[in-house]
Amino acid sequence: MVIQDGMNRFERFIKRMFDFLCSFVGLILLSPVFLLVSISLLLQNKGSIIFSQERIGYKGKPFKIFKFRTMHVDSEHEGMPKLAVKGDERLTKVGKFLREHHLDELPQLFNVLIGDMSFVGPRPERKYFIDMIKKETSDYDYIYQMRPGLTSMATIYNGYTDTMEKMLIRLRMDLDYLQKRSLFLDLKIIFTTVLYILTGKKF
Repeated sequence: MVIQDGMNRFERFIKRMFDFLCSFVGLILLSPVFLLVSISLLLQNKGSIIFSQERIGYKGKPFKIFKFRTMHVDSEHEGMPKLAVKGDERLTKVGKFLREHHLDELPQLFNVLIGDMSFVGPRPERKYFIDMIKKETSDYDYIYQMRPGLTSMATIYNGYTDTMEKMLIRLRMDLDYLQKRSLFLDLKIIFTTVLYILTGKKF
């Protein structure tokens, strides 16, 4: 199977400029939210406010993704990567609130700013889980044609990918996005994501 990118070079350039400008403005406008969340985490959590983890991104290159810390420091004390699930017992009280309202993802605006990520694209995954997916299908390599995203159709409609079945559904949705993606579709996905967050709709 050969999958063609729905965006041409010029559209990809415009997409990157949009990402850079909007993430820069977003970091400034949302700075009071960053401060409030940071204070809340300082009052409850041990460990750092910002959680970073290696993910695989554009062209298969690893990068550090940033999030507000939502889990206890020893959440993977056994040394094995674990998928986050709904009602995860590893979440702190503040972390649970941040997850429910997707505020834990805000530091990824910095990832978007420096070009590791985009506003719209497949969610970046850890190599451990990518290797598991590749045992099922080799199509995952097409994902590397896109920068990972803060949101996507799969993020909105597939929910938590806490099983291999959901991982494969997410992959099919992300590959469908690759073929059909356009600047208009990106705006539609961003609008839908913001609308869901503001109205409290779970995804």
